Amino acid sequence: MQFKQDFFEQLEGFYSQVYPLPISNPHWLAWSDDAAKLIGLSEPNDELLMQLSANHAVPGASYYAQVYSGHQFGGYSPRLGDGRSIILGEAFTTKPTGEHSLAWDVALKGAGPTPYSRHGDGRAVMRSAVREFLASEALAALSVPTTRALAVIGSDLPVWRESQETAAITVRLAKTHIRFGHFEYFCHSNEGGKDKLIKLLNFTIALHYPHLSQDYQGYKAWFTQVVKDTAVLIGHWQAVGFAHGVLNTDNMSILGDSFDFGPFAFLDTFKEDFICNHSDPEGRYAFGQQPGIGLWNLQRLAQALTPVIESDDLVAALNTYQAELVQQYLLLMRAKMGLGLGDLAANTVDKSTSKLAELQAAQDKADLDFIGRFCAVMQHNMLDYTHTFRALGQLDIGCNNPNIADDIIDRPQFDTWFKDYQQRVVAGNNGKMVEIAAWQTDRNSVNPKYILRNYLAQEAIVAVEEGDNSKLVELHQLLTTPYAEHTDKQHYAERPPQWGQGLIMSCSS
Repeated sequence: MQFKQDFFEQLEGFYSQVYPLPISNPHWLAWSDDAAKLIGLSEPNDELLMQLSANHAVPGASYYAQVYSGHQFGGYSPRLGDGRSIILGEAFTTKPTGEHSLAWDVALKGAGPTPYSRHGDGRAVMRSAVREFLASEALAALSVPTTRALAVIGSDLPVWRESQETAAITVRLAKTHIRFGHFEYFCHSNEGGKDKLIKLLNFTIALHYPHLSQDYQGYKAWFTQVVKDTAVLIGHWQAVGFAHGVLNTDNMSILGDSFDFGPFAFLDTFKEDFICNHSDPEGRYAFGQQPGIGLWNLQRLAQALTPVIESDDLVAALNTYQAELVQQYLLLMRAKMGLGLGDLAANTVDKSTSKLAELQAAQDKADLDFIGRFCAVMQHNMLDYTHTFRALGQLDIGCNNPNIADDIIDRPQFDTWFKDYQQRVVAGNNGKMVEIAAWQTDRNSVNPKYILRNYLAQEAIVAVEEGDNSKLVELHQLLTTPYAEHTDKQHYAERPPQWGQGLIMSCSS
């Protein structure tokens, strides 16, 4: 690996240098070839294993933990920071032209205590390391913006949580580790102030938004982009049925990537108010609350930026959030359901821009209501979210007796909706019935057959605890091609068994 050290060299005072502690008897539990290619690695080897398990030094690494704060479950925590993650630097590859590729932060998550561990041991247990690895790579395969995971390294080092477990390290890759909480910290703490905020802003823009200027106009444009990227991210989550579980501001990437996986879950049975975190009994971070929480977190970021950006400009940027979220969600859901837009201007004499915008807004509202009705059908009939959308790809859309699910309780409700669905599909195809083979191919290309269900992750974890990582490797490989049929892996697509339905995890998961 080749490293740059931009953060370490340019932002002194924004981190603490700290060295990882080795884990004993390190061994590869999982490895992502796709993630490895991002930083110019090929196959895992013994020397790399010793380096990433902190038994040998990594050439060119700096080793540091970043400081930040954040709002956790609505309350402000003034000093957090990387309590169990140590960053090596920004890895890159050199292209044949001599240019550098996009750099990725490489971090060892679970590599021992840092100044921000708050009396913790800085270790990750194997189950949490495996879950983070699987979540990162599963989301990437679904085209959801996310951090990545290169590998999981197991050990025989004992650690204590509720009981004795073994330590592991997740090797995380991120385009940046800068979070909303960084800006909160340097606004609200005694170590902060306007100068530090400007320094962090200029660094962020120079590295990740080089097309923007490092002045007031650039700062406004940057925050507007952060609002958009966050809205796009949450639009992806809502469309694919992903619940993060702990959307604190310190878990929000400034680039709009999925970040810090703990008690996450993909939906099984559709429930708008699904809670996947047993530390969240009131449902602050329930699945259906994520869009609102995204805005709330952006408002906290905006407050931290008030020494640098005028309030009116911050509010103007925040006011773009809902429209960006709706557009992203509709883009994805229309594709999942086959709701084409047809020629919106076909039935109007007035072809003016304002009239077309009015027609588009009306169609957006109608489609949001229509999708909402479908979600209500799924919830009322207790349908599996992924199965139900995948079934659209098996439909003859012209059929009057569709078998979209075997366990529909309220058939009249579903049949009424389906008739409207057929009409909407035809209208979106300029009044013509769709070609069935193309319809099915298109639906199957955007509706996954396989998702990371919590019970599948748990089965893989139990097998690893018993010394067998083959189930983990097989599950990971399957999740990298979630749209393929994989007829020999059909059991991975089944609804959870009784014990695995609606599993709720803890923040240490």
